[in-house]
Amino acid sequence: MARKRYSNLDPSATVKTFKEVRRWQKERKGKVKDLSYRIGQAEHKQQALLSSNQSELTITWIGHSTFLVQIAGLTIVTDPVWASRMGFARRLEEPGLTLDEIPPVDVILLSHSHYDHLHKGSLRKIKGSPVVLVPEGLGSMMRKLMRGKEVHELPWWGHVKIGPVEFHFVPAQHWVRRTLTDTNTSLWGGWVIKRSEEETVYFAGDSGYFAGFSDIGVRFPDITYALMPIGAYEPEWFMGAQHVSPEEAVQAFVDVRAKQFIPMHYGAFRLADDTAKEALDRLLAEWQRRGMDSNNLKLLKHGETLWHTANGQK
Repeated sequence: MARKRYSNLDPSATVKTFKEVRRWQKERKGKVKDLSYRIGQAEHKQQALLSSNQSELTITWIGHSTFLVQIAGLTIVTDPVWASRMGFARRLEEPGLTLDEIPPVDVILLSHSHYDHLHKGSLRKIKGSPVVLVPEGLGSMMRKLMRGKEVHELPWWGHVKIGPVEFHFVPAQHWVRRTLTDTNTSLWGGWVIKRSEEETVYFAGDSGYFAGFSDIGVRFPDITYALMPIGAYEPEWFMGAQHVSPEEAVQAFVDVRAKQFIPMHYGAFRLADDTAKEALDRLLAEWQRRGMDSNNLKLLKHGETLWHTANGQK
């Protein structure tokens, strides 16, 4: 029986051909990049707060697309990757907190199955008995990997409720492959984590720029924090359909109508030709060009915790 294959809302956003991959690799050999810039580690990490917190909304950047989010007493981890390397390339910067330093996890959110977002070794080592929420098509794999854990697989716009928190799986523009034969046999997307109008977090996963960002903004008009990717966009002729550029990330933030922008998907692994410094410089230049409030852009260090309270952030 043929396996189901998924596609993007925009039918022109398809997987690149082998010929295009070879063209990119040839271009890459001629580029010289300064890879010395590091985002750095937070000066003061909040392990005690994270261990005792039972009510406040906190967002801690572990690195790349891995966040530890706490809301309504739940501890959530997005796209858990504590891997020390990605393929042959070593990690550029250590995770902000180790697996031993984070509290037991209640919920794991996966955006898609690419190796830099789904690392089996990290998933096996996470403490606690988490509920695992995955895109449609990944359920069988995750039930085998996370044996004994509760696993839910969701289609776009599907949702589940855990305690007082709603988890909505929303569209993205991307693709997936882990082996030579499983291209697009599972879905990809982002997650909206919602307790109330004042505590809604949008985790975008991986995505090229597409009209779906506006659809998300219409359906969820009260997003407080948008965790948006800004890296792995160069060369844009090759990466554009699957990864937003920093400028497109700002437009996506505007489209989803969020209040605060937290960038991710840069600084931990070198997946494309851009560097963390280039991504940040372009993000900041676009933010300034548009005259946007600098207080609404939150640049986290690895291991830094943003603490949202009724009176503001700490």
